[in-house]
Amino acid sequence: MAKFETVEVNTDVLICGGGMAACGAAVEAAYWAKKNNLKVTLVDKAAMDRSGAVAMGLSAINQYVDVNSGKNTVKDYVDYVRNDLMGITREDLVANIARHVDSTVHLFEKWGLPIWKDADGNYVHEGRWQLMINGESYKVVVAEAAKNALGMDNIYERVFITEPLVENGKCVGAVGFSTRENKFYVFRAKATIAAMGGAVHVFKPRSSGEGLGRSWYPPFNSGASAYFTIKGGAEMTCQEVRFIPVRFKDAYGPVGAWFLLFKSRATNGIGENYMETRRSELENWKPYGLVKPVPANLRNWLMMLDVMEGKGPIYMRTEEAIEKLSSAVTDDKERKKKLRELESEAWEDFLDMTISQAILWAATNTAPEEKPSEIAACEPYFIGSHSGASGAWISGPEDLAPKDYFWGYANMCTVDGMFAAGDGSGASSHKFSSGSHAEGRIAAKAAVAYAVDHPDEPKFDAGKIEELKKRILLPLDLYEQHKNASSDPNINPNFMKPKMYMFRLQKIMDEYAGGVSTNFTTSKALLEKGLELIAFLHEDSEKLAAENLHELLRCWENIHRTWQAEAHVRTVLFREETRWPGYYFRADTPSMKDDWNCFANCKWDPNTGKWEMIKREVEYIY
Repeated sequence: MAKFETVEVNTDVLICGGGMAACGAAVEAAYWAKKNNLKVTLVDKAAMDRSGAVAMGLSAINQYVDVNSGKNTVKDYVDYVRNDLMGITREDLVANIARHVDSTVHLFEKWGLPIWKDADGNYVHEGRWQLMINGESYKVVVAEAAKNALGMDNIYERVFITEPLVENGKCVGAVGFSTRENKFYVFRAKATIAAMGGAVHVFKPRSSGEGLGRSWYPPFNSGASAYFTIKGGAEMTCQEVRFIPVRFKDAYGPVGAWFLLFKSRATNGIGENYMETRRSELENWKPYGLVKPVPANLRNWLMMLDVMEGKGPIYMRTEEAIEKLSSAVTDDKERKKKLRELESEAWEDFLDMTISQAILWAATNTAPEEKPSEIAACEPYFIGSHSGASGAWISGPEDLAPKDYFWGYANMCTVDGMFAAGDGSGASSHKFSSGSHAEGRIAAKAAVAYAVDHPDEPKFDAGKIEELKKRILLPLDLYEQHKNASSDPNINPNFMKPKMYMFRLQKIMDEYAGGVSTNFTTSKALLEKGLELIAFLHEDSEKLAAENLHELLRCWENIHRTWQAEAHVRTVLFREETRWPGYYFRADTPSMKDDWNCFANCKWDPNTGKWEMIKREVEYIY
């Protein structure tokens, strides 16, 4: 084994992750821990300033309920989320976030985030729930507050959390390794929060060749939250509800501002508006096909039907939108000024959050005021904070949660001492960046309360830790042992490199679990074959090899992805209906069924290695 120093850190509350939810958890945990003389520690795979889904920036805050204005209520937001998820949502969790999110947004502004204001000093809305921001440094602003709250002595950056520590059914910390030094870390904690993001590159991306690795969701989010909670024995929910966003093609630029702020249309290649020509299809998905706004997956579905009929490409009619907005100004001088403002805002939308899209526009001589731009459905992602819902099954708040949804502490998983937030928690989508931060705060307050109520020092068998260390570092040893068996390090009879392993996983998921190449369509027979191939992949993961720390990171990212993939395939197979066309379509069960108006949950047993599939009732509180 390569020589790695074992570094032990004892703390009261451990926050795993560095994105928006983790930053929210840091601020809140620091406040309550100080009152109770507790220690809080945060561990991030990256550097907090540019970690997580908001790493590149953001052009809008997507959840601001604005309850004080009287225009919206918490119930309004819950109704919106329930309808968009085709009826499958934990209303108690959504409401808990919605009633706290406005205060989080006000904190962002207090910390220095520029939020657009109109002439009267009111926030500028992109849509009903969205606020426009100058957000290139959004994450930097939020991370600075988190770092100031915790203190850098309590923050470990560039440390990849690999496994949970669970003893006698209770989470007592986590282990991982430094991506910069030969150090193996053991974190012991009374309460642990999993906030390590969702998963990308489980499916084969549309981008290939020089674009390999490009994605809408951050490529470094590799399923660590799901792996942590699954391997800890926690019940998971909505693992079938992956998210497929429609974005500007190839560079994945955002479409929200164009639809909501610029009021743009999307049309097919022959100029038809598929939301109008395909409207009758919505009748097949009642009652949710008839609500406003039309659920995101059904908007996708109508577009996909056009694509499958050969009516592509699909265009965002940017030139129409800019012309319409500028022509509303009658004075020629003012019209030219308005046109320049709109052009500037069009480019700024990308420069705030997806710079590559602006580069692609420039490279293809695309002037948005002159011609339309292609949009397309991305490959699937696993994300509990946006329009997907995958994550851990967690306890709701005591004052809102139905009896079966509450077991002692808000946001605690079904494993004692393990909490989840952001993309780590399921069935509470549409929290986005601000709601994830708010949920991190909720989880942190509960985690501190748990640590106060359970003051015993966490214990874990030292022998088991040594076994974990040996297993986690095994890819380095395999490479050193067998590297001379071949003249090419990427082709060796004794091991597999992480990139090749990732390609295999992506091919399996793409072809059998409804990826891009199958128009997001699957079936019982395909899913069962996919599970068979995933089982082989699990076996082959024991032969992953790493030349250095970076490749060791890549090895474990792919193992995490594989567990997320299996949970997904098993749950799509379990739910014998199609409820989210536009996210996936089961050709053998092509419609919604009343007896599947429920949660499809799953749980892996660490003691037996067996999966259990569970139906949970959807309880509506609004």
